Amino acid sequence: MNESSDNIEMVATTPRLEEVVEKALESPPVALDIEGNGFHRYPERVCLVQLAVHGSVFLIDPLAVPDTGPLGKLLADPSVEKIVHSADYDVRSLDREWGFRVRNLFDTSIAAAFVGSPRLGLGTVLRDYLGVEVTKTKKLQRADWTIRPLSSQALHYAAEDVFYLERTRNLLVERLEELHRLEWVREECERLTKVRYHPRDLEWAFAAIKGSRTLDGRGLAVLRSLHRFREEEAIRSDHPPFKVIADPALVQIASNPYSDIASVKGLGRFGRQPGLSRLSAAIREGLEGPTVRLPRQPARNGQRDAAQRAKIGDRLHILKGWRTSQGQRRQLDPALLWPSASLERLAAATDTVDAEFISPEVRAWQRRELGESLRGFLAALE
Repeated sequence: MNESSDNIEMVATTPRLEEVVEKALESPPVALDIEGNGFHRYPERVCLVQLAVHGSVFLIDPLAVPDTGPLGKLLADPSVEKIVHSADYDVRSLDREWGFRVRNLFDTSIAAAFVGSPRLGLGTVLRDYLGVEVTKTKKLQRADWTIRPLSSQALHYAAEDVFYLERTRNLLVERLEELHRLEWVREECERLTKVRYHPRDLEWAFAAIKGSRTLDGRGLAVLRSLHRFREEEAIRSDHPPFKVIADPALVQIASNPYSDIASVKGLGRFGRQPGLSRLSAAIREGLEGPTVRLPRQPARNGQRDAAQRAKIGDRLHILKGWRTSQGQRRQLDPALLWPSASLERLAAATDTVDAEFISPEVRAWQRRELGESLRGFLAALE
């Protein structure tokens, strides 16, 4: 990124942030990215916000800027297009951190998917469309962005994430217009702006751990207690839960809580004193408390018998074949063309197509482009 090395500025005060925002408001579009510290700290924080405005890169330091309100003003302004690559994480994180909303979003990852790109990582997209090679080492991807001062390599890495996005966006828009798919992408991006951060339900988060459903009621009680203990330790130590105690270790203990706990792999400092005593107390709490029963999951096919379930499975296979053929015709990933959940419902009840067409999962562009074909295909299945 030699062409931009002299155009990287760290923004560490509110007055300077206000000036940068005014510049961005006067000369859209703006490329956007963020860096968080979720691989190293807990709870995760946004540690850097990168903006690129016509060749200049501004690295906003929210750990130093006391008031990020001007940034929220920019993100919410519908007159300024925000160009982001794989924006889902960014949108959720900005909502979690400050309650910021991103309006008028253009996601270059979504755009690349709709022109038929099979690989959508930023490095690949930049190479395929601009012939640009950027540094994407795992070390930098997993860097602790809390640490200050940032190294020159980290600054360079962060700047590259936004510096090329406007040029990439322009090329992708040209391709999308040629393919008559630009409105498809705009609808997908508009849907993405509605994404919100939803905190985990800590009461039942333990039930999402792989292997939890093999446990009996007592084992689940121990697992819940261990999960709560790990959460508290993660917050206390400012380390993500997976670095405190690994999930498999929690399940192993919960499945056999009377075993030699110190011999379990993945306990880290809790496999020895004084951490072992605190871990043992959490195990006792689970053993002495009430047992746990997981909420019953509704049967996907209701009370249908084996023959009915088989028929539905056959129809779903046929419907997915229809979707695959549509993808092949357009040289697109079939998953982009119609939601799988909708196909599953249609397989169970083909006469509900009208309801599916107004389902919130089904896009307007999908109804326009594929609705007639799908309706005819379903009619032929009767």
